[in-house]
Amino acid sequence: MRPGEERPVEGGACAAVFEVELLKLRAAECIDEAAERLGALSRAIWSEPELAYEEHHAHDVLTRFFQSERPAASWAVQPHYQLVTAFRAEWGPPRGWAAPRPLHLGFLCEYDALPGIGHACGHNLIAEVGAAAALGVKGALESLPGPPLPVKVIVLGTPAEEDGGGKIDLIEAGAFKNLDVVFMAHPSQENAAYLPDVAEHDVTVKYYGKASHAAAYPWEGLNALDAAVLAYNNLSVLRQQMKPTWRVHGIIKNGGVKPNIIPSYSELIYYFRAPSMKELPVLTKKAEDCFRAAALATGCTVEIKGGAHDYYNVLPNKSLWKAYIENGKKLGIDFISEDAMLNGPSGSTDFGNVTFVVPGIHPYFYIGSNALNHTEQYTEAAGSQEAQFYTLRTAKALAMTALDVIFKPELLERIREDFKLKLQEEEFLNTVE
Repeated sequence: MRPGEERPVEGGACAAVFEVELLKLRAAECIDEAAERLGALSRAIWSEPELAYEEHHAHDVLTRFFQSERPAASWAVQPHYQLVTAFRAEWGPPRGWAAPRPLHLGFLCEYDALPGIGHACGHNLIAEVGAAAALGVKGALESLPGPPLPVKVIVLGTPAEEDGGGKIDLIEAGAFKNLDVVFMAHPSQENAAYLPDVAEHDVTVKYYGKASHAAAYPWEGLNALDAAVLAYNNLSVLRQQMKPTWRVHGIIKNGGVKPNIIPSYSELIYYFRAPSMKELPVLTKKAEDCFRAAALATGCTVEIKGGAHDYYNVLPNKSLWKAYIENGKKLGIDFISEDAMLNGPSGSTDFGNVTFVVPGIHPYFYIGSNALNHTEQYTEAAGSQEAQFYTLRTAKALAMTALDVIFKPELLERIREDFKLKLQEEEFLNTVE
């Protein structure tokens, strides 16, 4: 049975469906066979948390994992791929493969942690899910008789999701070029095939004033802290006119050095979020007006600097998530309702940018704990043995969905159509050839 074509087997379509289901069972078996090594991989990452772009230990653990897979050299591994702590591992037809062009399926691994609280977002489990799902698909395809199938399984190690946007760096470097569908999954408190992760823009705001003695001659100073406080309050007042789906949150990072010195410098960091990239600039403009008004009122000068990358909203792909739900239910996954899924709380991720260049799925999965992400309790849960069952079950569902994409050409066509329609709705053009 070859991707994108019907195999003339006895029993016709029913036999073909049965064969795909057998391959899914084989994928699940391969993941179970690797469970101990996958758990060790996750624990190695969890036990040594590293911040964005500094994930040297995690990078080395993951590249060694694929380099040591049997049979020897079955994965072509590229350490330090485009970024120092990114990698690429590829399995598929041998070099020099002619026609047809292989179907390229990508599985993404994240592995950066949070400052102070470690893997409180469970990125060690994201790395494990990506690796496990890729092993499952590879194992299932290797079990087929005959010559290699025109399918490439590609694992991308994507650093710096929490800060900086490593996937965006990799998009700009061409790492996602020629990928047909991408898969990853994120730990949560529930099982959802999709959550409406929103667009995000961050800014650093710096006010420059003039120092003076705060008691003897304050009138000689220009108070940069006053500017920061006014900016904070301006944004608080703006909230009445903000849409319910908009979010603005920030901190005053620097507010002076001593009470008897008029602060000559202050600094704020703010995040702006909106449901789509169409709305985000509107919110950003309103917020930046608040910053400039504070400078005008206090006589300070202001510098507003945006982050290196904006995080785009995650585009839903209904055909892909429906296939994932169907496979997940076979494994006993209890999903939240579609209404809860589309209207639930969400954050932001650089995977959103990926969904603007290639169809993809970013489901969320329960890990055996009701602790909330970005808490010490979630760090503990992400490193627990209990989380392993749920993590590997999710990997199986991703692998099974990938097999559907490979062997059901009508599904792949619907996925591509969904992708094009969502891009049109967002008024974005797909810039990846």
